[in-house]
Amino acid sequence: MAAPQAQHDSDDGMDEFMDKFKTERYKNAFSEKNWEEEFDNIPMFMKKAPEEIDPKKHPELACLQAIIHDEDRPPEEQAKSLKDEGNVFFKEKDYKKAVVCYTAGLQKKCGDQDLDTVLLTNRAAAHFHLGNMRSALNDATAAKKIKPDHLKALIRGAQSCIELRNFAEAIQWCDEGLKAHPTDKKLQELRAAADKHKRAADRDARKAKLKEKKLHGEKEALLAAIKDRGIKVLQSVKPRQRGSDSEVEDEDEGSSAAMSQLNLDGLSSQEATGAQVILDEQGSLHWPVLFLYPEHQQTDFISAFCENNCFIDHLAVMFGEELPPWDTDRKYHPQNLQLYFEDEGKETLYQVNPETPLLKVLQHKRCFVKAGTPSFIVLVKGSPFWKQFLTGRKIRGL
Repeated sequence: MAAPQAQHDSDDGMDEFMDKFKTERYKNAFSEKNWEEEFDNIPMFMKKAPEEIDPKKHPELACLQAIIHDEDRPPEEQAKSLKDEGNVFFKEKDYKKAVVCYTAGLQKKCGDQDLDTVLLTNRAAAHFHLGNMRSALNDATAAKKIKPDHLKALIRGAQSCIELRNFAEAIQWCDEGLKAHPTDKKLQELRAAADKHKRAADRDARKAKLKEKKLHGEKEALLAAIKDRGIKVLQSVKPRQRGSDSEVEDEDEGSSAAMSQLNLDGLSSQEATGAQVILDEQGSLHWPVLFLYPEHQQTDFISAFCENNCFIDHLAVMFGEELPPWDTDRKYHPQNLQLYFEDEGKETLYQVNPETPLLKVLQHKRCFVKAGTPSFIVLVKGSPFWKQFLTGRKIRGL
């Protein structure tokens, strides 16, 4: 009768435990409000690994990481674990972390050539997606050095070369790959793309070379035209003190100094005006010309003043039916205007007849074109400012 009594006591104990379980809440259960967040802290069910693993917050994950990176394991096992970890980051498109893992795997120097090749190729892929094409090419090259016929290394090397616009090198990568994998479609597509890009780049290079040659010929013709006309061009304009030794003292010195510097830089006024002297198909020069109105501190700019045109042609347009708004006294009529160019070296103003063609003025022995733009002072004859401006200055005619 003892045994049945013991069984009865055991049953009574279970009933008591079940009654207690129903009335008391399980202490380690998930909360109803945050169960999804708590569930995501379990390594097996994590959707994404945290940026930094806090052992207090993620003890299970920290334990797993310690197992993965156990330094007591053989280097080959450690490298393989790091490769697998990098692959996880790669699939999550976290390419920076993938590069870190593959690099750590390579640093183990496990001696397994197959594994090292995979690590290099995978790191090349991660670098490729990060836009680090040179690093991707370096890794693909290193992988190919270990295993010359490794397909992924060959593909990644060709892709990197195309992105780096090294199309001839990309074709070489594809040709090497197709020797080992003659039917691989990806290599065939990459070779076709590289060849197409190379032919387009070669065509563009030929066009650029022809264009450069044409521009060079035009520049030479322009310089020759200026030189043949005896026009004196100063390459740069530097402030000079009046009476200093750096002045242009006579015709011969000025001409030789100017012509020795005659080049395209000396003809460019693009920084100031956006224009430059040009030689048209008929062999005529068109100059950017600046008119200065010191009385009102105003200027006019003519981007293409043909050397055969007279000054009056432009003055009649600029001061024709409508006078400029700054001419409040309405006195800037073509018949009232006097023109001058300044010879700084001689401290002299040379008066220009408005009926004179531009070429004749530019050929004057004391006329020097500065910064590629001839400039002329415009005054109203007989005005108070005209008298004041000319007082104490040397005035000469052409």
